[in-house]
Amino acid sequence: MILHILEAKIVEKYRIWLKFNDGVEGEVDLENELYGEMFTSLLDQDNFKNFKIDEEIATIVWENGADLAPEFLYDKMEILTKKY
Repeated sequence: MILHILEAKIVEKYRIWLKFNDGVEGEVDLENELYGEMFTSLLDQDNFKNFKIDEEIATIVWENGADLAPEFLYDKMEILTKKY
């Protein structure tokens, strides 16, 4: 199955709640993933909170062009709910 993010929202600081198209929901803490040219600016909370779901690539993206693959987020996520 190709993973798609259906919903996403900030939980706190660098934690994001995600809902995937397979029914799995959970939270991912991205604080330790925000390094490198594209991601350093996201350490600023105002920049980090300003993401959206890009429907074409089915993942979260930021205004500066940064994005994270849904598969990466799924693997990093603490699963809260599974609906198979």
